[in-house]
Amino acid sequence: MGKIINAADRTNASRHGLWGWVALGVVAWVAAYASLMPFADAATSALGLSRQTHLGEAAHFFIYDTPKVLLLLTGIVFIMGVIHTYVSPERTRAMLAGRRLGVGNVMAATLGIVTPFCSCSAVPLFIGFLSAGVPLGVTFSFLISAPMVNEVALALLFGLFGWKVAALYLGLGLAVAVIAGLVIGKLGMERHLEDWVRAMQSSQPAEFDASAPSWHERIAAGVAHVKEIVGKVWPYILAGIALGAVIHGYVPQDFMASIMGRDAPWWSLPAAVLLGVPMYTNAAGIIPVVEALLGKGAALGTVLAFMMSVIALSLPEMIILRKVLKLPLIATFAAVVATGILLVGYVFNAVL
Repeated sequence: MGKIINAADRTNASRHGLWGWVALGVVAWVAAYASLMPFADAATSALGLSRQTHLGEAAHFFIYDTPKVLLLLTGIVFIMGVIHTYVSPERTRAMLAGRRLGVGNVMAATLGIVTPFCSCSAVPLFIGFLSAGVPLGVTFSFLISAPMVNEVALALLFGLFGWKVAALYLGLGLAVAVIAGLVIGKLGMERHLEDWVRAMQSSQPAEFDASAPSWHERIAAGVAHVKEIVGKVWPYILAGIALGAVIHGYVPQDFMASIMGRDAPWWSLPAAVLLGVPMYTNAAGIIPVVEALLGKGAALGTVLAFMMSVIALSLPEMIILRKVLKLPLIATFAAVVATGILLVGYVFNAVL
């Protein structure tokens, strides 16, 4: 009996210790975030630079935004890592298998938000959906939503521009994913899947382990998620912030306004989408560029359309998809998504 009581005491002590560390981490995160501007001001002054110069303004942008973006990214990725213990790929496949167009598209697009995939890493799960009997149009809703409307983009947009911009981005991004999936599904283009993919398709949903992990395991999953995701994307973040700093410090505002501003010619938005296609980065890497472009007077819709094309229509993604899809289906996918992105851009420019 004593051994049982001692074991229970150790369990409670371990649980209290766990939540103590979590609380300490939250306090440290908030304190660090609140100190960003004083730190950037002090560091810029220590370098002997003035914000009235191009170099000083660029340096201040880089020093301020680097820890800010990394803090936002670390916090939201940790939270999503815990959430992902409730939503595994196997469970996701099982939920979507057998779903019809419409309901399945909405579910797939929504699930795409809580999956931490870039456009390229979403392709293996896309294949898994097809093999589990998920309809083609439903899988495309996931493939579009997973990279384009993810937790990192939402967190950074919320932190940098407020909830209205984040909510509008979320709503329009989901609309693009759902409508594009519906259109592709209605076109009945299953014959344009590669033969080996069609051969592996099955109508049986995948089974999954329904056992619930403990909170220790969930917290550990959050920490592991931070190490995996932040460990992969930090070079993109630094590159994006460095480019944003150059734009912020050196590119004339009139020049950016003439290319991507509200009074820019009609073709500026399609040109921004085309410009994003050959690039490849993730939401965390492109958000600082978005912030810098907006600071120079670029129109929000045009800039977000550029961001969406970088994330959802990247050339590397198309190359990987070629192993799964035949060219007519790839072309249809790109055309439908590009049309949706353009509509999002024009709506943003019209209402904001």
